[in-house]
Amino acid sequence: MTRKNLYGEKINIGATEEEIQPLVKETQNELNVDLPSEYAKILEVVNGIEFNGFILYGIDSELLNKKQNQRINGLIENNKIWYENEWQKQYIFLGESDISWYVYDITTGKYCELDNPSGRENEVFNSLECLLEKMLNDALA
Repeated sequence: MTRKNLYGEKINIGATEEEIQPLVKETQNELNVDLPSEYAKILEVVNGIEFNGFILYGIDSELLNKKQNQRINGLIENNKIWYENEWQKQYIFLGESDISWYVYDITTGKYCELDNPSGRENEVFNSLECLLEKMLNDALA
């Protein structure tokens, strides 16, 4: 039995193309950035997740038509918070933990783990898959 089953929790199912398109549009309108296509593909599998202090942002609830299994930490909502600091606008924040931010660096096209709150790069990844693998391994450790 998994921890989620033990507590009667279910992870969010993946989003449909019809649900992802408004996020793509609103990310451009609200944040003036293009959503990485790799991230959109992840949303097709799981629309945000929170586990053991690690959060992967999903589609903001006001852009969805159906109720999710877990509360979603919205990508746009959270990026607006982080964008209050001008230097952080070089990133799209994809998730977080107590000690890290998981981001896409718009200027380099790389995925990074940043120290939270200093913003110092802890590690750089060539793909979102590698970043998520690190994030999930840390969540399970």
